[in-house]
Amino acid sequence: MKKVLVLSSSLNGEQGNSTKLSQQFVEQLANNQQISVTTRDLSDNAIAHLTQTEMAAWMTDANERSDEQKALAAISDDLIAELNDNELIVIGMPMYNFGIPSTFKAWIDRIARAGITFKYTEQGPVGLIADKKVVVLAARGGLYQGTDMDTQTKYLKDVLGFVGMTDVDFIYAEGLAMPGAEQSLEAAQNEIKTFAAAL
Repeated sequence: MKKVLVLSSSLNGEQGNSTKLSQQFVEQLANNQQISVTTRDLSDNAIAHLTQTEMAAWMTDANERSDEQKALAAISDDLIAELNDNELIVIGMPMYNFGIPSTFKAWIDRIARAGITFKYTEQGPVGLIADKKVVVLAARGGLYQGTDMDTQTKYLKDVLGFVGMTDVDFIYAEGLAMPGAEQSLEAAQNEIKTFAAAL
């Protein structure tokens, strides 16, 4: 059975296009194989922005942490454990002001931890999260794929690769605030069917 972690970050919740696309992807996947799905809605259950106090808790020996530090360290520890427990990561990714949602950045800040999910060596940083497949369902109001204004794709490949998740694919639904949005969604849905069937 394939274990799947679905990460959503649309402000529109289940009505968000990126959420709908990720749900469709999981449904198509379930048609082809047995899966176990864990869903984390980062907008509905928002993680606070990272603070120095929380980071200091990570750097304090576990046996020496105060109760507050234990609770703060558990936020990151639990998210990393959840990530490690799943082999396929499905990310519903809306574009807000040419970037990723701040709630998703807060998730990144918790799962990117030196000595835990990456380490520095003489040859440079090495990611420690292994054997993950990542599929990003990217929903955009405009047309950005392949242009300098698509800041999401490179950032996500870079930051996910930094912690070891280098097997990353994107399915785009663009122009959703423009004429022809229905055709764009249909094209993305067809790509989802093909892609999910091949996994």
